Amino acid sequence: MNDLQLTTEMSKYIETTIEDGVVVIKMIQPNKLNGWTMPMMEAFTAAFQQADKNDEVKAIVFTGEGRYYSAGVNLSSTIQLMHPKKLHTMIVEHNQSLFDAFLNVSKPILAAINGPAIGASVTSATLCNEIIAAKEATFLTPFYALGVTPEGCSSVHFPRLIGEQSAQRMLGKDGWKPSADQALAIGLVQTVVPQEELITRAKEIAKGWIRDGVQRAFLANGDLAELKQVNKEESNALASAFLSSKFLMSQAKFLWSKKKRGIAAVFFMLATTRLLWARLL
Repeated sequence: MNDLQLTTEMSKYIETTIEDGVVVIKMIQPNKLNGWTMPMMEAFTAAFQQADKNDEVKAIVFTGEGRYYSAGVNLSSTIQLMHPKKLHTMIVEHNQSLFDAFLNVSKPILAAINGPAIGASVTSATLCNEIIAAKEATFLTPFYALGVTPEGCSSVHFPRLIGEQSAQRMLGKDGWKPSADQALAIGLVQTVVPQEELITRAKEIAKGWIRDGVQRAFLANGDLAELKQVNKEESNALASAFLSSKFLMSQAKFLWSKKKRGIAAVFFMLATTRLLWARLL
């Protein structure tokens, strides 16, 4: 049993183990709900890349430690004050690279959802070969409520995977948050197990893939080239939505309610001065 080669910085955010050809990559910031800060995303992206190049690794399991799988992208840690055009470009590049990190994985990958998953952590999971979920898992994609557009290829991939009606319920104003059993019923996840069996069962599935020669594939018969193009287009739309008054003000109010007054003030300023700087986009 050997780990991937993690740097000291990476080991703050993830841990890895390799057993019988299966590498388990686990997010280990449960006190922060495994939120996707830039260092977290850089850590698991690097781990994916290492796993792809490691001849010992034949399949990948991606999971989280603690009560949550992931609360999704921590926006306050990724959006910074800079020239609007530069900020727009940065958001496009960061969003596109996040989902490309999953799309570019060349070995079969299983998302093992140990608890609530929110936003990008849901959409990225659907870009894996399959999803296994603990009974405690839930799936929330609150893009409409935030005033932003869908990401992670979900605008195209969700309707194919779970049907138009369920996709609209999750991505639209209903903001439906299916439970693990509901997600199984609509085809969002493929297996549901008790929490204490999640990793054991995930490893069994991955080892079965190795035994059966399963290759990298996408749910709903997704095509890699098409998904990468959708990711590119969605990332551009999302960047524009992130710089809308509605989103900036909602983030300001949310951060203020969490007593993150400094970053909240930045969002308030961006929202209230948008008419002045929007022409620079």
